[in-house]
Amino acid sequence: MSETATTADDRMALPNASRPLLQVRDLTVHFRPGGKQIDALRDMHLTLGDGEFVSLVGPSGCGKSTLLRVVAGLHTDFDGTVGLDEQIREESLGFVFQRDALLPWRTLLDNVGTGLEIRNVGKKERLDRAREIIDKVGLGGFEDAFPGQLSGGMRQRASIARTLIYHPRLILMDEPFGALDAQAKGRIQEMFLSIWEETRPSVIFVTHDLAESIYLAERVVVLSGRPGRVKTEIPIDMPRPRTSPFEIWRDEVYLELHEVLWENLKQEIEESS
Repeated sequence: MSETATTADDRMALPNASRPLLQVRDLTVHFRPGGKQIDALRDMHLTLGDGEFVSLVGPSGCGKSTLLRVVAGLHTDFDGTVGLDEQIREESLGFVFQRDALLPWRTLLDNVGTGLEIRNVGKKERLDRAREIIDKVGLGGFEDAFPGQLSGGMRQRASIARTLIYHPRLILMDEPFGALDAQAKGRIQEMFLSIWEETRPSVIFVTHDLAESIYLAERVVVLSGRPGRVKTEIPIDMPRPRTSPFEIWRDEVYLELHEVLWENLKQEIEESS
């Protein structure tokens, strides 16, 4: 399986790289807590194809979330280039955070429709589309519930629905399922993939879960310990639709990919500790 891993210099040969939606080049991000400079990312390179699903894994503190914030335009103090069309960043980019960030005073229906409301979509169309996506994520019947009345898994489904409703071309996801139990995580992974396959937005998905990274993505990018940079990129040569996340561990290709990923990540974890 070692031949499945690619170095950062090989990235342009990866699927969809000929028509990238996003190109990150020589990205370096500094933080200065207490006047001391810390490099979160250094000389980071990443290409994301149009419609490609990429997972990011790496040791804690290696800059995965920082990269997402830079791409989203939420962190602007950096060196290097981030090639993303401004119209996508302003109008067609979705961000799903670790916490759902639902508005506690709004019903599920109104929370899910927030993105369309911001875009001045009329009330009838907004509510009709909100009901449709709520059904797709398995929350039909809870339209009038408030966030405090929903479980953690239901709230995260609502957060995903709120993003998917306006059909973003690029979705950034920062460990969105990390706080869920195994059963809820598996179900929401299946749900998200089934909806993703309908429109195929580009996705960058940050996770610490190697099984999740393999199940969801077409390519897994392993980052080094801080300062983060691309250590290797591993294509996930598994057909879609994929086996259930509860059964994928039986697949020999999955087991081989998991071993390769773990060997790469383990080395970075040991060097970072």
